[in-house]
Amino acid sequence: MSLKITFVTETFPPEVNGVAMTVGRLVSGMRERGHRVSVIRPRQSKADTGNEHETAMPGLPLPGYPGLRFGFPAGAALARSWKQQRPDLVHVVTEGPLGWSAVSAARRLGIPVTSGFHTNFDRYSVHYGFGWMRPAVAAYLRTLHRRTRATMVPTASLAADLAGEGIVGVRVVGRGVDTQQFDPARHSAALRQQWGVAPEALACLYVGRMAAEKNLALVEKSFAHIQQVLPTAKMIWVGDGPSAAKLRLAHPDHYFAGTRYGEDLAAHYASADLFLFPSLSETYGNVVAEAMASGLPVLAYRSAAAAELICDGVNGQLVPPGDESAYLSAALGLVAHRECLPEMAAAARYTMMPRNWGNVVERFEVVAREAMA
Repeated sequence: MSLKITFVTETFPPEVNGVAMTVGRLVSGMRERGHRVSVIRPRQSKADTGNEHETAMPGLPLPGYPGLRFGFPAGAALARSWKQQRPDLVHVVTEGPLGWSAVSAARRLGIPVTSGFHTNFDRYSVHYGFGWMRPAVAAYLRTLHRRTRATMVPTASLAADLAGEGIVGVRVVGRGVDTQQFDPARHSAALRQQWGVAPEALACLYVGRMAAEKNLALVEKSFAHIQQVLPTAKMIWVGDGPSAAKLRLAHPDHYFAGTRYGEDLAAHYASADLFLFPSLSETYGNVVAEAMASGLPVLAYRSAAAAELICDGVNGQLVPPGDESAYLSAALGLVAHRECLPEMAAAARYTMMPRNWGNVVERFEVVAREAMA
C-alpha cells in the first residue's frame, strides 16, 4: 500500500549540505517506490514560491549559516492544510521552529509523526559564541524527539547515545552513497595539473563547510607537518563558509576550489591522494562516505561515519576522538608509508560498494510503517 508522507525540513536541494542531500535522496527514493511525498520547507529566495509538491513557507537566514534558513512556526497553517488533506505520516527532518510546530500540529490531529536526528546543534553553539546556551539547546532537541514515535539516526553509536538520554523509539536508518557518481574512475590528471600537483606528488584534500565547528585548524596543522616531510605536497580545499576568506589569506600556496557539484565534485575526490577530516561535530559526515567511495583513504577521528566505515590501517586511519597529537602522528605515518595508500584506496572503495541509497530508503519505509502501526 502506498503512503502519503509529508516531509518538514528547514533545508532541501538545491541547497548544498549533508542534511539537504540526505532528505533529497529519501524524498526521491520514496517517490520511486510509489509513495506520494510532499515537502514543507522555508522559502530559499524571495522569488521562491514552491511547486506542486513543495510548499514554501516564510523563514529567515540561520545565524552563522547565511546559505541556510529556518522556518517560522506554522502550527495553525499546517493544521488547516492537514485537516483538508491528511497525510498518513509526517516526518520532521530538522528541529527548528517550523519542525517543532509540525510535531505539535501532527500530534493534535492524531497523525503519526517521526523525526530525523541530523545535526548536533548543541555542539555547534560552542563554536559560535553561544556555549552558555548548550544545555538549553540540547534539552530542546531531546524534548522534540521524545514527542515523536521514532527518531531516525545514521549510526548505531548515535542511536545508543540518544537512547541513553531517554529518547525512546530510536531507529538506525543509515546513510547511503552514490557509488556511480563517486568513483575512482573519475581521477583526472588534468585536474591535478590545474591544482599544481606534480604526477608523483601528494594531494591532500578537505571537502565540506569551512567553518569553526569543522576543526579546520587541525587540517592546517596536519598539512604543515606533511609539507615539512614532502615539500611538493599540495593542500586542496573544496567548499565555502565563514572561515574561507581567512584560510585563503593564511595559505596562498594552497588551492581553493570553492563549492563543487556533481561529477566535478566527484573528480576532485578521485584525483586526490589523502582526505583529511578532523571534525568532531558530525552526526554522520557524508563527505567521509563520498571520499571512500571515490577510492580515497581518510584520516579521521573515531567518530560518526568514520567510526562505522573505517577499519583502522586497512581502508583509512582512525585516531581517538580529540587526540590532536595522535592525529598529527597518523598524518606523518601515512606519508611515511605512501606505498600503502593505493591498497587503502582500493579497500575504501570496496567498503562502500554495498552502501547504496536504495537500501537506506527501504529501511526508512520499514521504520515509517512501524511508527504508523
